[in-house]
Amino acid sequence: MKHLLAIVLFTPLFAFADTTVIYNANGYTPTYKGKLKQFSTLVIKDGKVVKTGNDELKNSFPRAPAFDAKQKTLLPGLIDAHGHVIGLGKNLSQLDLRGSDSIKSIQTKLASFAKNKQGWIIGRGWNQELWPNKQFPTAADLDLIVKDKPVILSRVDGHAIWVNSKAMELAGITAKTLTPEGGEIIKTATGSPNGIFIDKAESLINAVIPKSSVQSTNQALDMAGEHLLSLGITSTHDAGIDKQTWQIYKQRAEQGTLPLRIVAMLSAASPELETMLKAGRYKDLHDYMLIRSVKIYADGALGSRGAALLADYADRKNHQGLMLEDQQKLEQLFTLSFENGFSANTHAIGDKANQIVLNAYENVFKKTGGILLRNRIEHAQIVDPTDIPRFKTLKIIPSMQPVHATSDMHMAEQRLTDSQLAGAYAWRTFLEQGSVVAAGSDYPVELANPFDGLYSAITRMDHNQLPKNGWRADEALTHEEALNAFTLGAAYAAHQEFKLGSLEQGKWADFILINKDYFKVPIEDIFKIEVEQTWIAGELKYKKTDSAE
Repeated sequence: MKHLLAIVLFTPLFAFADTTVIYNANGYTPTYKGKLKQFSTLVIKDGKVVKTGNDELKNSFPRAPAFDAKQKTLLPGLIDAHGHVIGLGKNLSQLDLRGSDSIKSIQTKLASFAKNKQGWIIGRGWNQELWPNKQFPTAADLDLIVKDKPVILSRVDGHAIWVNSKAMELAGITAKTLTPEGGEIIKTATGSPNGIFIDKAESLINAVIPKSSVQSTNQALDMAGEHLLSLGITSTHDAGIDKQTWQIYKQRAEQGTLPLRIVAMLSAASPELETMLKAGRYKDLHDYMLIRSVKIYADGALGSRGAALLADYADRKNHQGLMLEDQQKLEQLFTLSFENGFSANTHAIGDKANQIVLNAYENVFKKTGGILLRNRIEHAQIVDPTDIPRFKTLKIIPSMQPVHATSDMHMAEQRLTDSQLAGAYAWRTFLEQGSVVAAGSDYPVELANPFDGLYSAITRMDHNQLPKNGWRADEALTHEEALNAFTLGAAYAAHQEFKLGSLEQGKWADFILINKDYFKVPIEDIFKIEVEQTWIAGELKYKKTDSAE
């Protein structure tokens, strides 16, 4: 038997069935009061939860269409609090370099991909930390394969690009090109750009790449939607959108054709930011689209040594990373966001960046308010232990991606000293002080599968169950805490905890059926859990089918 994925076409959002009963389920839901509830029957009316209960509840609705869950485990739809929807959709049709273990393996993939390609060749996913020498590659490595067409390959974290000589030629890059503040151009021994552009230096190349068409952006949205639904994600937060995407999202929301729920953050890097802010917050009637926050970048990423640190990198002396915006600029962006009623969600990975961002929030709160807008720090990966309590004091939500810890752990121990790691990936410390943790994946930087994230949160081990007992295991979460972070925690971070995140009365009936019991399966199998059905507002959106083909 071969498994095939099938996406179910759905009726318009306003065409809800009157009442539907899902019965014979092994159901679990977190609740607003904090207790996990088990049930076997779920009653839905007009797309919302009426009640959950035992099998006898079905008898109270004898005329309602009934769906037998066949004892499958039923969970609330999972919410990814940090992803990049259009980036994911584009990635699905671009050169995928994730997991490549050498420059040679990338050259082989590039040669095959480039055969019938015209124009720019775009790919993503390389990670020099997986290669024998762990060194950045060069344009010359790409020139050996493709000379006549521009090639741009993004590092897995999106904070560095690797390009060939043709791409640099088209962008007018020479030894005299000035490095933008907040960026780095890696140079050869003779002072020439070697093909690696980090953080804001990426803009030198990106400026000459042809812009995406409305059609291609819509296609990327649909491809990403299909993929996310197949993984049990019913709602996702999109961390930074440009004006074109903003327009498409609103249009698709009004047409009722969005594939899943999206909470979109306006990109602070967009030259059209003020135009979008002045248009005001946006929400459709069925909670498929919400726009009420701004995504801001404070620093780079750990893998490219762009994360801003208070002390030197352990593996690069006299280097402390890159601040993409100074504190004054951050305060200006926060003020602009708050004055328009938008919250500010700020990317900060290094301990210096987290400290500066917290300082900026604190200053702006004193001057203009905004503390109640549920502002967030996206990633909050490396935080000085003395700064962690400030998240609670300033009501900042740590929006964290559990899979980053298990992806980064070996590299993080090379980049950072043990004292720098004291407040790293500190999910439990945040929870225990009373902070709400919103969990996500940061796809397509990481795989979008939320069961990878749940597994990482619970075990802090890789898929080979290493290191034994988990990496810095004191910060591991329980099954229930991890599920809360991917449901109610993420919903709270979007001001949606009374609409989404649990299967409680009056909330949208977003839920999934999976092939194993998340709470009882051996922990080493959590990441292997497969989604069999995904429902949004009581409508079946995705069903996994079996075929003998």
